[in-house]
Formats: sequence, C-alpha cells, structure tokens
Amino acid sequence: MLERPKVLVVIPAYNESECIVATVESVVACGFDYVVINDGSTDNTLEVCRDAGLNVVDLPQNLGIGGAVQCGHKYAMKYGYDIDVQVDGDGQHDPIYIDRLVQEISAGADLVIGSRFIKKTDGFQSTFMRRVGIAWLSSCLRLMTGKAITDPTSGFRACSRRAIEMYCMDYPIDYPEPESIAVALRSGFDVREVPVVMRERQGGFSSIGGLSTIYYMVKVTLAIAIASLGRRS
Repeated sequence: MLERPKVLVVIPAYNESECIVATVESVVACGFDYVVINDGSTDNTLEVCRDAGLNVVDLPQNLGIGGAVQCGHKYAMKYGYDIDVQVDGDGQHDPIYIDRLVQEISAGADLVIGSRFIKKTDGFQSTFMRRVGIAWLSSCLRLMTGKAITDPTSGFRACSRRAIEMYCMDYPIDYPEPESIAVALRSGFDVREVPVVMRERQGGFSSIGGLSTIYYMVKVTLAIAIASLGRRS
C-alpha cells in the first residue's frame, strides 16, 4: 500500500478570536495536523489560542495574508510535510473538503484550489460586486496564462511539496491568491480546481471593501500581468 502523505493544515488568523477555536476543532475532527499563524492580531486571538492549547505560531507584527501563509509554508517545510492546505481562520472553509484537495495533489497536481463556482450549490457565493471582481480576475488569468480558473481569489487551497518549496522562497504579500496562481502556472506547475461549498465568514471582517476594492483590483491585475511575463510556453 502507498504511504499516506503527511498533511498540514495552515490556518492564518488575524483578529479571528470569535471563531478560531471552532475552526481548529473542525480541522482536528477531520483528522489533520494543523498550525495557526497568528498574524499580529490586535484582538485577543493569541490569548484564545493559548488558553485553548492550540498549536500557534505568533508573528510579532502583522505581515498580511501573504506573509502569514508563507510562514505556514515554511513551517510545513521545516517539519517535513508532503502537502499543506490553507484553511482561513474565519470559518468560511469547510474542512470536510480537505480530502478532495489532498487527493488531487496525490494524483499529481502541484496547486489545487477549492472553487465555489464549478458547481452551482447552496453555499455562500460571495457578494455581487465580489463575484464581478472574481470574474474579471478569472478573465485576466485566462488571457495571460491560457488557464481557466473559476475561483482565483479562493484561499482554500492545497500545495504539493514542490509548490511549498517555491512559495517558501517567494510568495506574494498583498492579496496573494490570484498572483500565486499566475506564478505557479508560469513555473509550469499543474494547477487544478475541485468543487467545494463555502460558508459565510463566522466572525471578523473582510480586508477588502470601500476604496480598498479599487486598489485590490488594480494591484492584482498588474501583479497577474507581471507574474505571467515569464510564463513557459
């Protein structure tokens, strides 16, 4: 029998004290190792984690989602994990789908994204304006890389050991999900999607709203273009 891959669930958390314990408990219930990356939270997320005895790495200052996720990749590399899976600390990602992502990595993929748009479901599909932005970024990725990705902003994703090694060396800082897909495709990695059902966030607040939405769209569009320039044919 083939040996089961060693899987780590990386849970980046910024001001997620309301739901971080429930998120971890749901991951553990599915049988996975985990690490919480406390990204310089200004609320009591760290205290909640420590009081509950959670495995937590505390970043002394806020690095942003990209820095927190890269810290998780480095943790996975240091402790010899074959696959790591990002699950956001806000309760939006249902750990019952982790096995789907892991199976695709085991089948040869390097990066697997949990998409809420492959199948029409009753799950949370995001707001109308966010869906417009997602459609725009999907179009940009397809135009610049030739690959159709239905949910490029999804933070529910799994990485192979090869992808972990690459992202340990370099990972986008601001709003990294679409850009990191472009980087993976440029590097010749096998990027796939699997259908998942997502929930509304169980606590905390989105970092994207108001004027930051405009910055997000401009910044990420440019980042995809730049990351795609060296794409292999």
